[in-house]
Amino acid sequence: MVGKGLVTSRRETRVIVLQILCESDIVAHEATSVLHRIMTENDVTPKASEFATYLVSNVLVNRNELDKIITAYAPSWPLSQMAIVDRNVLRMAIAEIEGGVDSPPGAIVNEAVELAKAFGAEGSPGFVNGVLGSFLNSQNTEIEA
Repeated sequence: MVGKGLVTSRRETRVIVLQILCESDIVAHEATSVLHRIMTENDVTPKASEFATYLVSNVLVNRNELDKIITAYAPSWPLSQMAIVDRNVLRMAIAEIEGGVDSPPGAIVNEAVELAKAFGAEGSPGFVNGVLGSFLNSQNTEIEA
């Protein structure tokens, strides 16, 4: 998914993380092995590598909880029937939001929608935006209560 240029931005890093998560999800390759392979195949700055490792680890450790959150906000779409790209974009975005990363939640949602536009199906951006929007709205309600 990523070219052979220097990977420096969080956007480029998220593309790599999506590639890792999808490969792990589709063919059941061990995600940390895929992460190591992708990091060696691409010219990744230490900061980008640290961010990618954090995101992949966060998704792996919290996958069951992330999937429960996705199921709660997309009840009409069982995870097994959800497009692989959509499922992994949502896992990654929610993990990043929940993980307290220094990116604002709105920026994380925007990046997730951009990934869905680039790699998902025609309806993916709207679906991802809707699920993440509902999730963020519930978080704001809980914080205010």
